[in-house]
Amino acid sequence: MAPAPTTTPRRPRPKRGEGQWALGYREPLNANEQAKKDDNPLNVRARIESIYAHRGFDSIDKSDLRGRFRWWGLYTQRKAGIDGGKTATLEPEELEDSYFMLRVRIDGGQLDVAQLRTIGELSTEYGRDTADLTDRQNVQYHWIRVEDVPTIWQRLEAVGLHTQEACGDCPRVILGSPVAGIAADEIIDGTDAIERIEREYIGDQAYSNLPRKLKTAISGHPSHDTVPQINDIAFVGVVHPEHGPGWDLWVGGGLSTNPMLAQRLGAWIPDAEVPEVWAAVAGVFRDYGYRRLRSRARIKFLVADWGPEKFRQVMEDEYLQRPMIDGPSPELPEVPGDHVGVHRQKDGRFYIGAAPVVGRVSGTLLTQLADVAERHGLTRIRTTAHQKLLLLDVEESDVEAVVADLAAIGLEARPSQWRRNTMACTGIEFCKLAIVDTKDRAAWLVDELQQRVPELDVPITVNVNGCPNSCARIQTADIGLKGQLVLDEDGRQVEGFQVHLGGALGLEAGFGRKLRAHKVTATELPDYVEKLSRTFLEQRADGETFARWVARVDEEVLR
Repeated sequence: MAPAPTTTPRRPRPKRGEGQWALGYREPLNANEQAKKDDNPLNVRARIESIYAHRGFDSIDKSDLRGRFRWWGLYTQRKAGIDGGKTATLEPEELEDSYFMLRVRIDGGQLDVAQLRTIGELSTEYGRDTADLTDRQNVQYHWIRVEDVPTIWQRLEAVGLHTQEACGDCPRVILGSPVAGIAADEIIDGTDAIERIEREYIGDQAYSNLPRKLKTAISGHPSHDTVPQINDIAFVGVVHPEHGPGWDLWVGGGLSTNPMLAQRLGAWIPDAEVPEVWAAVAGVFRDYGYRRLRSRARIKFLVADWGPEKFRQVMEDEYLQRPMIDGPSPELPEVPGDHVGVHRQKDGRFYIGAAPVVGRVSGTLLTQLADVAERHGLTRIRTTAHQKLLLLDVEESDVEAVVADLAAIGLEARPSQWRRNTMACTGIEFCKLAIVDTKDRAAWLVDELQQRVPELDVPITVNVNGCPNSCARIQTADIGLKGQLVLDEDGRQVEGFQVHLGGALGLEAGFGRKLRAHKVTATELPDYVEKLSRTFLEQRADGETFARWVARVDEEVLR
């Protein structure tokens, strides 16, 4: 009898690394990592100034154009006339125009009149009068030519502004309370912490090559006006029973296609230590963050896998070399604050928050706002995380005159609930990732609903997004609208939206529910939102919010 054949046992396959530098996986694992290894993206500024601005768009190296340019706030914009059905099928060179979006970084949302006027003038001179307020407190231009970028930088920097690391795999703009230092109910002022981080770390090559973007929020206002629950790093004002006012540290929030809420590390941070602790979080992300797959390269995935206890331990052991102080949890507001309206400051003067329509402004309007400020002797302007604008330090005797002047240029300090609570991303007009129109569609929706349901007396947030990436925070809105192509009654493919309902931030934070197989065409949108809001007004219990109502009613009621 022949002996049975012997088999060599298979060696177990080595576990594939996630591209974590600290574990030895330093070799580039995708094109983005290779480009960053080849040349630190911050170095591209010299090529823009010395080569590309002189030779024009066609001279730009493609690894700079679609990669490193972002570290200086530049994205190519979408070529006009390309419909949403082609977004995922065309090559980058087919989608992009020879013009750029340029993002002006405004850390903490803090502007003075000279800065505001400069932003407005640059828009009219170089950006065809485009200027959008983002929900990250930035201003974005469109139609920018590479030939004009060095001059734009010079003029921004002359008034203390810049575009460095406004985009890219790096620390993005730091959100801050627009009423820091003046709010009567503020727990702690985050202005100094934001300025120190910006001064010490933004532009530092030690932190300019992260796995992906890193979003920071720092606010000591009890309304959580920087939406800390959906930021990568958040410092939230809190009072320690022994040490007094300081900061509670949260990590790992973010939306896009895998939304997650930030988790508390249970650490209380003294104000003086905020930059050092921020650098420790950024360092953990840089060294342990996942780089193999772009889809998992945000800090939220690392926090989800490790848990907050391990994340804190690694921070303390490897980066701070000391333990952090345990601290209490801050109180959560019912909803995040947006500061729209007229509010008294702690010095007795007032600040006025005004709402443009879905963040769409213009260079002309921003210049007019500078005129309004100067006319009333005001020097401080703020942008917000809700696409709004604030004027600070208004004397009580001037309040109504300022409100009237703002209204005259299209900024409402006493807007309808619809205008106040609707936001939109850039959309297909300029964004290469978008599938549908957002800005014009959302503005039309606001106009329709103000006429159809003027009696709405409580906030219903409506967030309109052009693709699944959730730049307009669709999962945390009362009504979140995710752009996609849908079929109309005649079976034709048209612009439309998947509906998310009942999302919230604050005390009852959670992501909206998606209605099974429910899509709304863009033209049906006003009818659908009108019906939904009227049903809510008829059925709500005393004090019941829209999100709570959505959570308790049958799905058929919501269709």
